[in-house]
Amino acid sequence: MLAVAGSLAAVWTLLPPCALLLGAVAFLFCARVLQRRRPKGYPPGPPRLPFVGNLFHLDFERAHLALQRLVKKYGNIFSLDFGDVPSVVITGLPLIKEALVHQDPNFVNRPVLPLRERVFKQNGLIMSNGQVWKEQRRFALTTLRNFGLGKKNLEERIQEEAHHLIQAIEEENGQPFNPHFKINNAVSNIICSITFGERFEYEDGQFRELLRMLDEVTHLEASLWCQLYNAFPRIMNFLPGPHQTLFSNWEKLKLFVARVIENHKRDWNPAETRDFIDAYLKEMEKYKGNVTSSFHEENLIYSTLDLFFAGTETTSTTLRWGLLYLALYPEVQEKVHAEINSVIGPGQQPSTAARTSMPYTNAVIHEVQRMGNIIPLNVPREVVVDTSLAGYHLPKGTMILTNLTALHRDPAEWATPNTFNPEHFLENGQFKKRETFLPFSAGKRMCLGEQLAKSELFIFFTSLLQRFTFRPPSNEQLSLRFRMGLTIAPAGHRICAVPRQEGVAARGESEQEESSEGSGPFSEVREQDEGGSEERS
Repeated sequence: MLAVAGSLAAVWTLLPPCALLLGAVAFLFCARVLQRRRPKGYPPGPPRLPFVGNLFHLDFERAHLALQRLVKKYGNIFSLDFGDVPSVVITGLPLIKEALVHQDPNFVNRPVLPLRERVFKQNGLIMSNGQVWKEQRRFALTTLRNFGLGKKNLEERIQEEAHHLIQAIEEENGQPFNPHFKINNAVSNIICSITFGERFEYEDGQFRELLRMLDEVTHLEASLWCQLYNAFPRIMNFLPGPHQTLFSNWEKLKLFVARVIENHKRDWNPAETRDFIDAYLKEMEKYKGNVTSSFHEENLIYSTLDLFFAGTETTSTTLRWGLLYLALYPEVQEKVHAEINSVIGPGQQPSTAARTSMPYTNAVIHEVQRMGNIIPLNVPREVVVDTSLAGYHLPKGTMILTNLTALHRDPAEWATPNTFNPEHFLENGQFKKRETFLPFSAGKRMCLGEQLAKSELFIFFTSLLQRFTFRPPSNEQLSLRFRMGLTIAPAGHRICAVPRQEGVAARGESEQEESSEGSGPFSEVREQDEGGSEERS
């Protein structure tokens, strides 16, 4: 035995360093392969590479479409690995309802990936879990309701902001323009009025830069670079690349919110709650000295930033898709104009009360959400405890992706699944709800801003169509090309907003009346301010 050991030692000393390194790499490679073998009863899926898993199975510019090919091959439940993170994709309404509704407690968590851990830790509203999530969500819902969610005063804020947006678009004089940041600013002002207690002018350079950074992180976070960060965080921390831009932007956005909070503290009056930040400061006072409480200033920053992000990005992106689709489908736009003329007229301010009398316009908005498909795989969930789904074993910690693309394009459910067709949401001329339509998700973690988003979409959309006809620019071809990110957004484009004569005349009369009366419900606010790859030509 001693002779054998001596021989091995002699051979070891004779091996060159490069051979030793290669041997070590080979050993780690084999260990990794054995370590990552699928557990018994786990859903099938494509072969995985050590360390990176299935990262290179997906085209990150069209990931949601690439997944549909895997559905055809492996079925309605299959597995993928994103680096070290095991994940399962579920397709079809029965499986989605089973996971998100019937077995909701087993799928209620969010996966905290390394990138999100670095930016948000485990705080905020969107990606927190357990007691922190329960406390923060309950407080946010209560506070949003207190500040008008579902009430008339919030609707008036949306109407007033729609007026500002119309004015900004009128300044383009019917010439081609990119609607991106005008719409972003308008939608963001609604959530800003709730969270920060103020709106921002469209010419405000600082706020425009914040919206630009928010748009950039939305795009970058779904990129291959950021997925590689989730797989190799320790290595990627030291490498340059777009992920470093993302971290820098998030820090600047957090700094903006922190400054707003400091300004609130200077003139904070606990007896007068002006906005979400004031309400949160008051809640923090209740738990002062309680080290187990989730109500602290760091969480205030993260929760406010979550509201700012979610309240800006999703609704504004949907509105941009809406204007693009109407420019591409003028026959649909004509029907919306006709319904607006019939129900609201050119002079009356659109309100949610008119929605039930406008089934076609309501159907168009829903069809924009279906075709825009802005969150194609839903916000991911995580398995809380070892769980069985459709006969498969899902270990604790498995990430769950909900295939909303397949749900919203299912040929068994939609007459023309890949074509923009508002008739999908109409039956005998009346609006028809569809069970297979889940843009706001389902279960306990469904979007807490659903009601706000629906009100914004209807009022902004109807107000814009009341005033303008949207057309492609002369000698330019509009398309449905998209830009992939945390949301699917239209690729950069220009559009023409041509004033409708009926709307212009009626608006002039309305403003004259308002001027003669001296003040309206928003005069005080105004005074403060004055201080798919589918293409179709």
